[in-house]
Amino acid sequence: MYLLLDNGYIEGKELDDFFRHMMKKLGMSVSRLLQDSAPLPCHLATMMLPEEENFLLLFRKETPLDNSVEFMRIWRNYDADSSGYISAIELKGFLQDLFLQHKKTISPNKLEKYTDTMMKIFDKNKDGRLELNDLARILALKENFLLKFDMDACSQEDRKRDFEKIFAHYDVSKTGALEGPEVDGFVKDMMELVTPTITGADLDKFRKVLLGHCDLNGDGKIQKNELALCLGLKYTS
Repeated sequence: MYLLLDNGYIEGKELDDFFRHMMKKLGMSVSRLLQDSAPLPCHLATMMLPEEENFLLLFRKETPLDNSVEFMRIWRNYDADSSGYISAIELKGFLQDLFLQHKKTISPNKLEKYTDTMMKIFDKNKDGRLELNDLARILALKENFLLKFDMDACSQEDRKRDFEKIFAHYDVSKTGALEGPEVDGFVKDMMELVTPTITGADLDKFRKVLLGHCDLNGDGKIQKNELALCLGLKYTS
C-alpha cells in the first residue's frame, strides 16, 4: 500500500483499505471516490484527512527508507521479543520514539489512536500484528536494490562490477564485511527476488543458512571475499 510517493500524490493499487477507513470517518462514498482516477495532491489530502491519517501521510513523507539495512535495524530494534512480528505494543513504542526523535510531545490517548489507526490500515490479514512486508509499507521502503541487477549476467566482468556495487550498498558501516542488520538487509532483498511475501521467521531461517554457507571463518560476519566465493566469483582484495 503506497500512500505517498516521491511526486507528492496518493496513488497505487492497494488503497482500498485506507480509503474505506478514511471515508467511513468522513461519511463519504468509497465507490464514488475510487471511480475518480485522478490522484490527490498532498496538500489537499492533508486538509481533508482526519488527524490520524494526516499524521500518517506526514510520517511517511518524513521517514522514507532507501536501504533495507536501516529497515532491518528498525525491525530488530522494535521486534523486542524476537517473535518475528511487530505487535501493537511494539508499534506504539516505535511511534513514541519517533515523536521523541522529532522533539514532539504526544498524549497517551493520541498515541493510542495513532497506533490503532496504523494497525487497522497496515495489518492486512487482521491478526493484530505486523509482518515484515507490513512494516515496509509503513516506512515507505523503496524498491528492492537487487532488482537493478541482472543476476544471470554472463560476463564475469559484468558480474564483478555488479558485485562491487551490491556489496558497497549493504556494507553501510564500510568495514569490508556484512554484519548484523547488514546481513539482514541483504537476506531480505535476496528472498524477495524469489517471493514477494516473507515473514520474520522466514528471514531468520534463510539468514542462518546463508551464514552457515558463507561465513567460512565463523566470526558471524560475511567478509567480502566470502560472499564473492558464495556467488561463484573470483575475488581478490
